[in-house]
Amino acid sequence: MAGASFILTHNRHDRAIGIWLLVVALLVFVMIVVGGATRLTESGLSMVNWQPLSGTLPPLSETDWQEEFSAYKAYPQYLTVNRGMTLDEFKTIFWWEYMHRLLGRLVGLAFALPLLFFIARGRVRRELKMTLFFLLALGGSQGLLGWYMVQSGLVDVPAVSHYRLAAHLGLALIIFASLLWVSLGLLRPGQGQEDRRFRRTAGWMLGLVGAQSLMGALVAGLDAGRAYNTWPLIDGGLVPGRMFELSPWWINFFENIATVQFDHRMMAYVLLGLAVYLWVLARRRPVPPSLRTGTGVFLVLMLVQASLGIATLLAMVPVGLGTLHQAGGVMVLATSVFLVFEAQQREVQG
Repeated sequence: MAGASFILTHNRHDRAIGIWLLVVALLVFVMIVVGGATRLTESGLSMVNWQPLSGTLPPLSETDWQEEFSAYKAYPQYLTVNRGMTLDEFKTIFWWEYMHRLLGRLVGLAFALPLLFFIARGRVRRELKMTLFFLLALGGSQGLLGWYMVQSGLVDVPAVSHYRLAAHLGLALIIFASLLWVSLGLLRPGQGQEDRRFRRTAGWMLGLVGAQSLMGALVAGLDAGRAYNTWPLIDGGLVPGRMFELSPWWINFFENIATVQFDHRMMAYVLLGLAVYLWVLARRRPVPPSLRTGTGVFLVLMLVQASLGIATLLAMVPVGLGTLHQAGGVMVLATSVFLVFEAQQREVQG
């Protein structure tokens, strides 16, 4: 990840920049959670226009609200799902999507304005500038990708493409993880000796956490959490009988509800096992206290996240539990990024 190349050359401004990036990462975390609630309340298609500047202000008068509602009535979600919805009901879903987009603008400003300030004051080292500009470009791309996702639900079928949803969430998690990584590089200089076995295991763990997050996006996009609402069995068995009913066979991993949910469950079991293994490994090998503590936190978070996943499934994905489950997933990702970072630091300094 970006950040390792400048870890050893801190200057007196790095701490301020690191704290700033950590705050932006926290804002991205909040935005991801609100985005999950927006999806669960089926609010994402309530704003049918993309107005990056003028759309900052919500409707301010009854006439404005009626115009916004009339625009929504022309699109499939109202025509096929919400026909007969009242204006007050529309306002509820509108506010969720509005807050999600407003947070996106806030994140952009919280990143761009301090970046300009730090550069204007000469506080950003040359090797760090390109990393920060790359993160800025990722943020801009996320806004475009979000609208590209929404567009897929404004024609014919009133639901966004689950592929675009996975891409949108995936890019958000990449931005979050990158902000956290670069921030850690500026705030925590490496020390001690590398443990290659721990580093490799933590690296695998981070990769699998990322894969699990994308699987979760497919589950959400296909509304698979409201199917096969039993545990530990799926459709009456440990392995559902409908896993490969689509053709060609490989499309089942992306479009078959039974297969997508099965894969998400199995990856959770793999990650739980890996969390236990990493926790034991950290106590049997000469790793620093930060890694021992981190593996304990990761194991607890995985247990909580698995429990939330099961509860969400059995309850048929209520908004509260579903939102907590998404928040838990981001916290698991953050902890895994920290563990890989700490192990990588040992490699740099060792």
